[in-house]
Amino acid sequence: MFNKILIANRGEIALRIIRTAKEIGIQTVAVYSTEDKHSLHVYFADEAVCIGPSDPYQSYLNIPNLISAAEITNADAIHPGYGFLSEDPYFSSMCEKHRIIFIGAKPHHMVQMGNKILAKQTMYNAGIPCIPGSLCLKGLSFIEIEKQADEIGYPIVIKSVFGGGGRGIRSVLQKNQLKSSLEDAKKESYACFGKEDIYIEKYLLDPRHIEIQIISDKYGNVRYFYERDCSIQRRNQKLIEETPSPFLNSSLRKRMGDQSIKAIQYMRYEGVGTIEFLVDEKKNFYFMEMNPRIQVEHTITEEITGLDLIKEQIFIAYGKKIYKKKIIHNQMHSIECRINAENPLKNFQPISGTITKLHLPGGKGVRIDTHIYSGYGVSHYYDSMIAKLIATSNNRKETIEKMKRALEEFVIEGIPTTIPFYSRIMSYHDFVIGDYNINFLQEKNLNFFLYNH
Repeated sequence: MFNKILIANRGEIALRIIRTAKEIGIQTVAVYSTEDKHSLHVYFADEAVCIGPSDPYQSYLNIPNLISAAEITNADAIHPGYGFLSEDPYFSSMCEKHRIIFIGAKPHHMVQMGNKILAKQTMYNAGIPCIPGSLCLKGLSFIEIEKQADEIGYPIVIKSVFGGGGRGIRSVLQKNQLKSSLEDAKKESYACFGKEDIYIEKYLLDPRHIEIQIISDKYGNVRYFYERDCSIQRRNQKLIEETPSPFLNSSLRKRMGDQSIKAIQYMRYEGVGTIEFLVDEKKNFYFMEMNPRIQVEHTITEEITGLDLIKEQIFIAYGKKIYKKKIIHNQMHSIECRINAENPLKNFQPISGTITKLHLPGGKGVRIDTHIYSGYGVSHYYDSMIAKLIATSNNRKETIEKMKRALEEFVIEGIPTTIPFYSRIMSYHDFVIGDYNINFLQEKNLNFFLYNH
């Protein structure tokens, strides 16, 4: 087994990886920016190395500094967590070049799935249903793009070829919106990914966003676990996830799982990842993208299976075969809320500041993954998510009640958070009966959840 792992990340996911590594006897190295010198992952790792200033491009995205930190601490593996460099093929290849094991996808799989058009072509070749769409529109005139959009048929959605995390996406319901939406998508794509390359797809009205968790080893063994429903979103950003989905039946669940295994075997993928689908109201499903890394919401899969997916990820990277024991899914239900340092009353503006008071909820079936503490300074340099609250119980109804109780107990003072917003969603009738889709918050109007209580 690995002797020492460097965690190339920060916050709750860095702390999450440190905990698992310690439990299986592996030493850990934390890296941190000057902004994060008092973060908990720095305190709880066996060693810590400052890799640069607050700006992520000079620290957590600084590949030479990360490789140097691994070399000077004699780390034999690097875990990238999620975000930052977790899907960067160059970083993965540089780890290989320096004989450091990258605990994640192979570089060629990152390239294959990072380019959304190449990813769709791969899945199409594997026999996985895909949404009708175009190739990259780079170099085409507006007239040519307009023609392709007409052929696909409105409504359409514009996406960044190298996108992720809901960035670089614009919905176009009518033809007269196409030109302005194209420019907006290009600008956001360039700002987020350094490239303006975009493509268009048929826009599915009111679909569910369903992802299938998979693990696969280098021996060709593949497993999938119950789906996660990630349809509660704001601006294409996931807010609430649950498993199993209240929308799927056992037949559809098995078909989507079998198709996911088929795709992974076709790619000869190794590691942990998710195949993500959009599912329409008639329960037709279409490949959307693949995330070749651990997901933020991996927690709820762990809660209903008893697995430690970070541990499985480490074992696979070391060359072990995947866990074969029968996993029972259907006896539990789990929901996760992403707690963000944002002001819902100001269009969910990210907020920085100091947490002056903190009380974390507890009790049976309540899990909190977080790195915050009383006195912790929330920085504007990084993502606004400061905690993940997970509730798990025997069925969906009980889980929602448990989540409502946990949200009531969760006290964060000094900065505004999304906790009250989630409390109102948990009490909203349509959510309680499982009647929602990716447009749920948009259709209901966010102000309803903010001002009607």
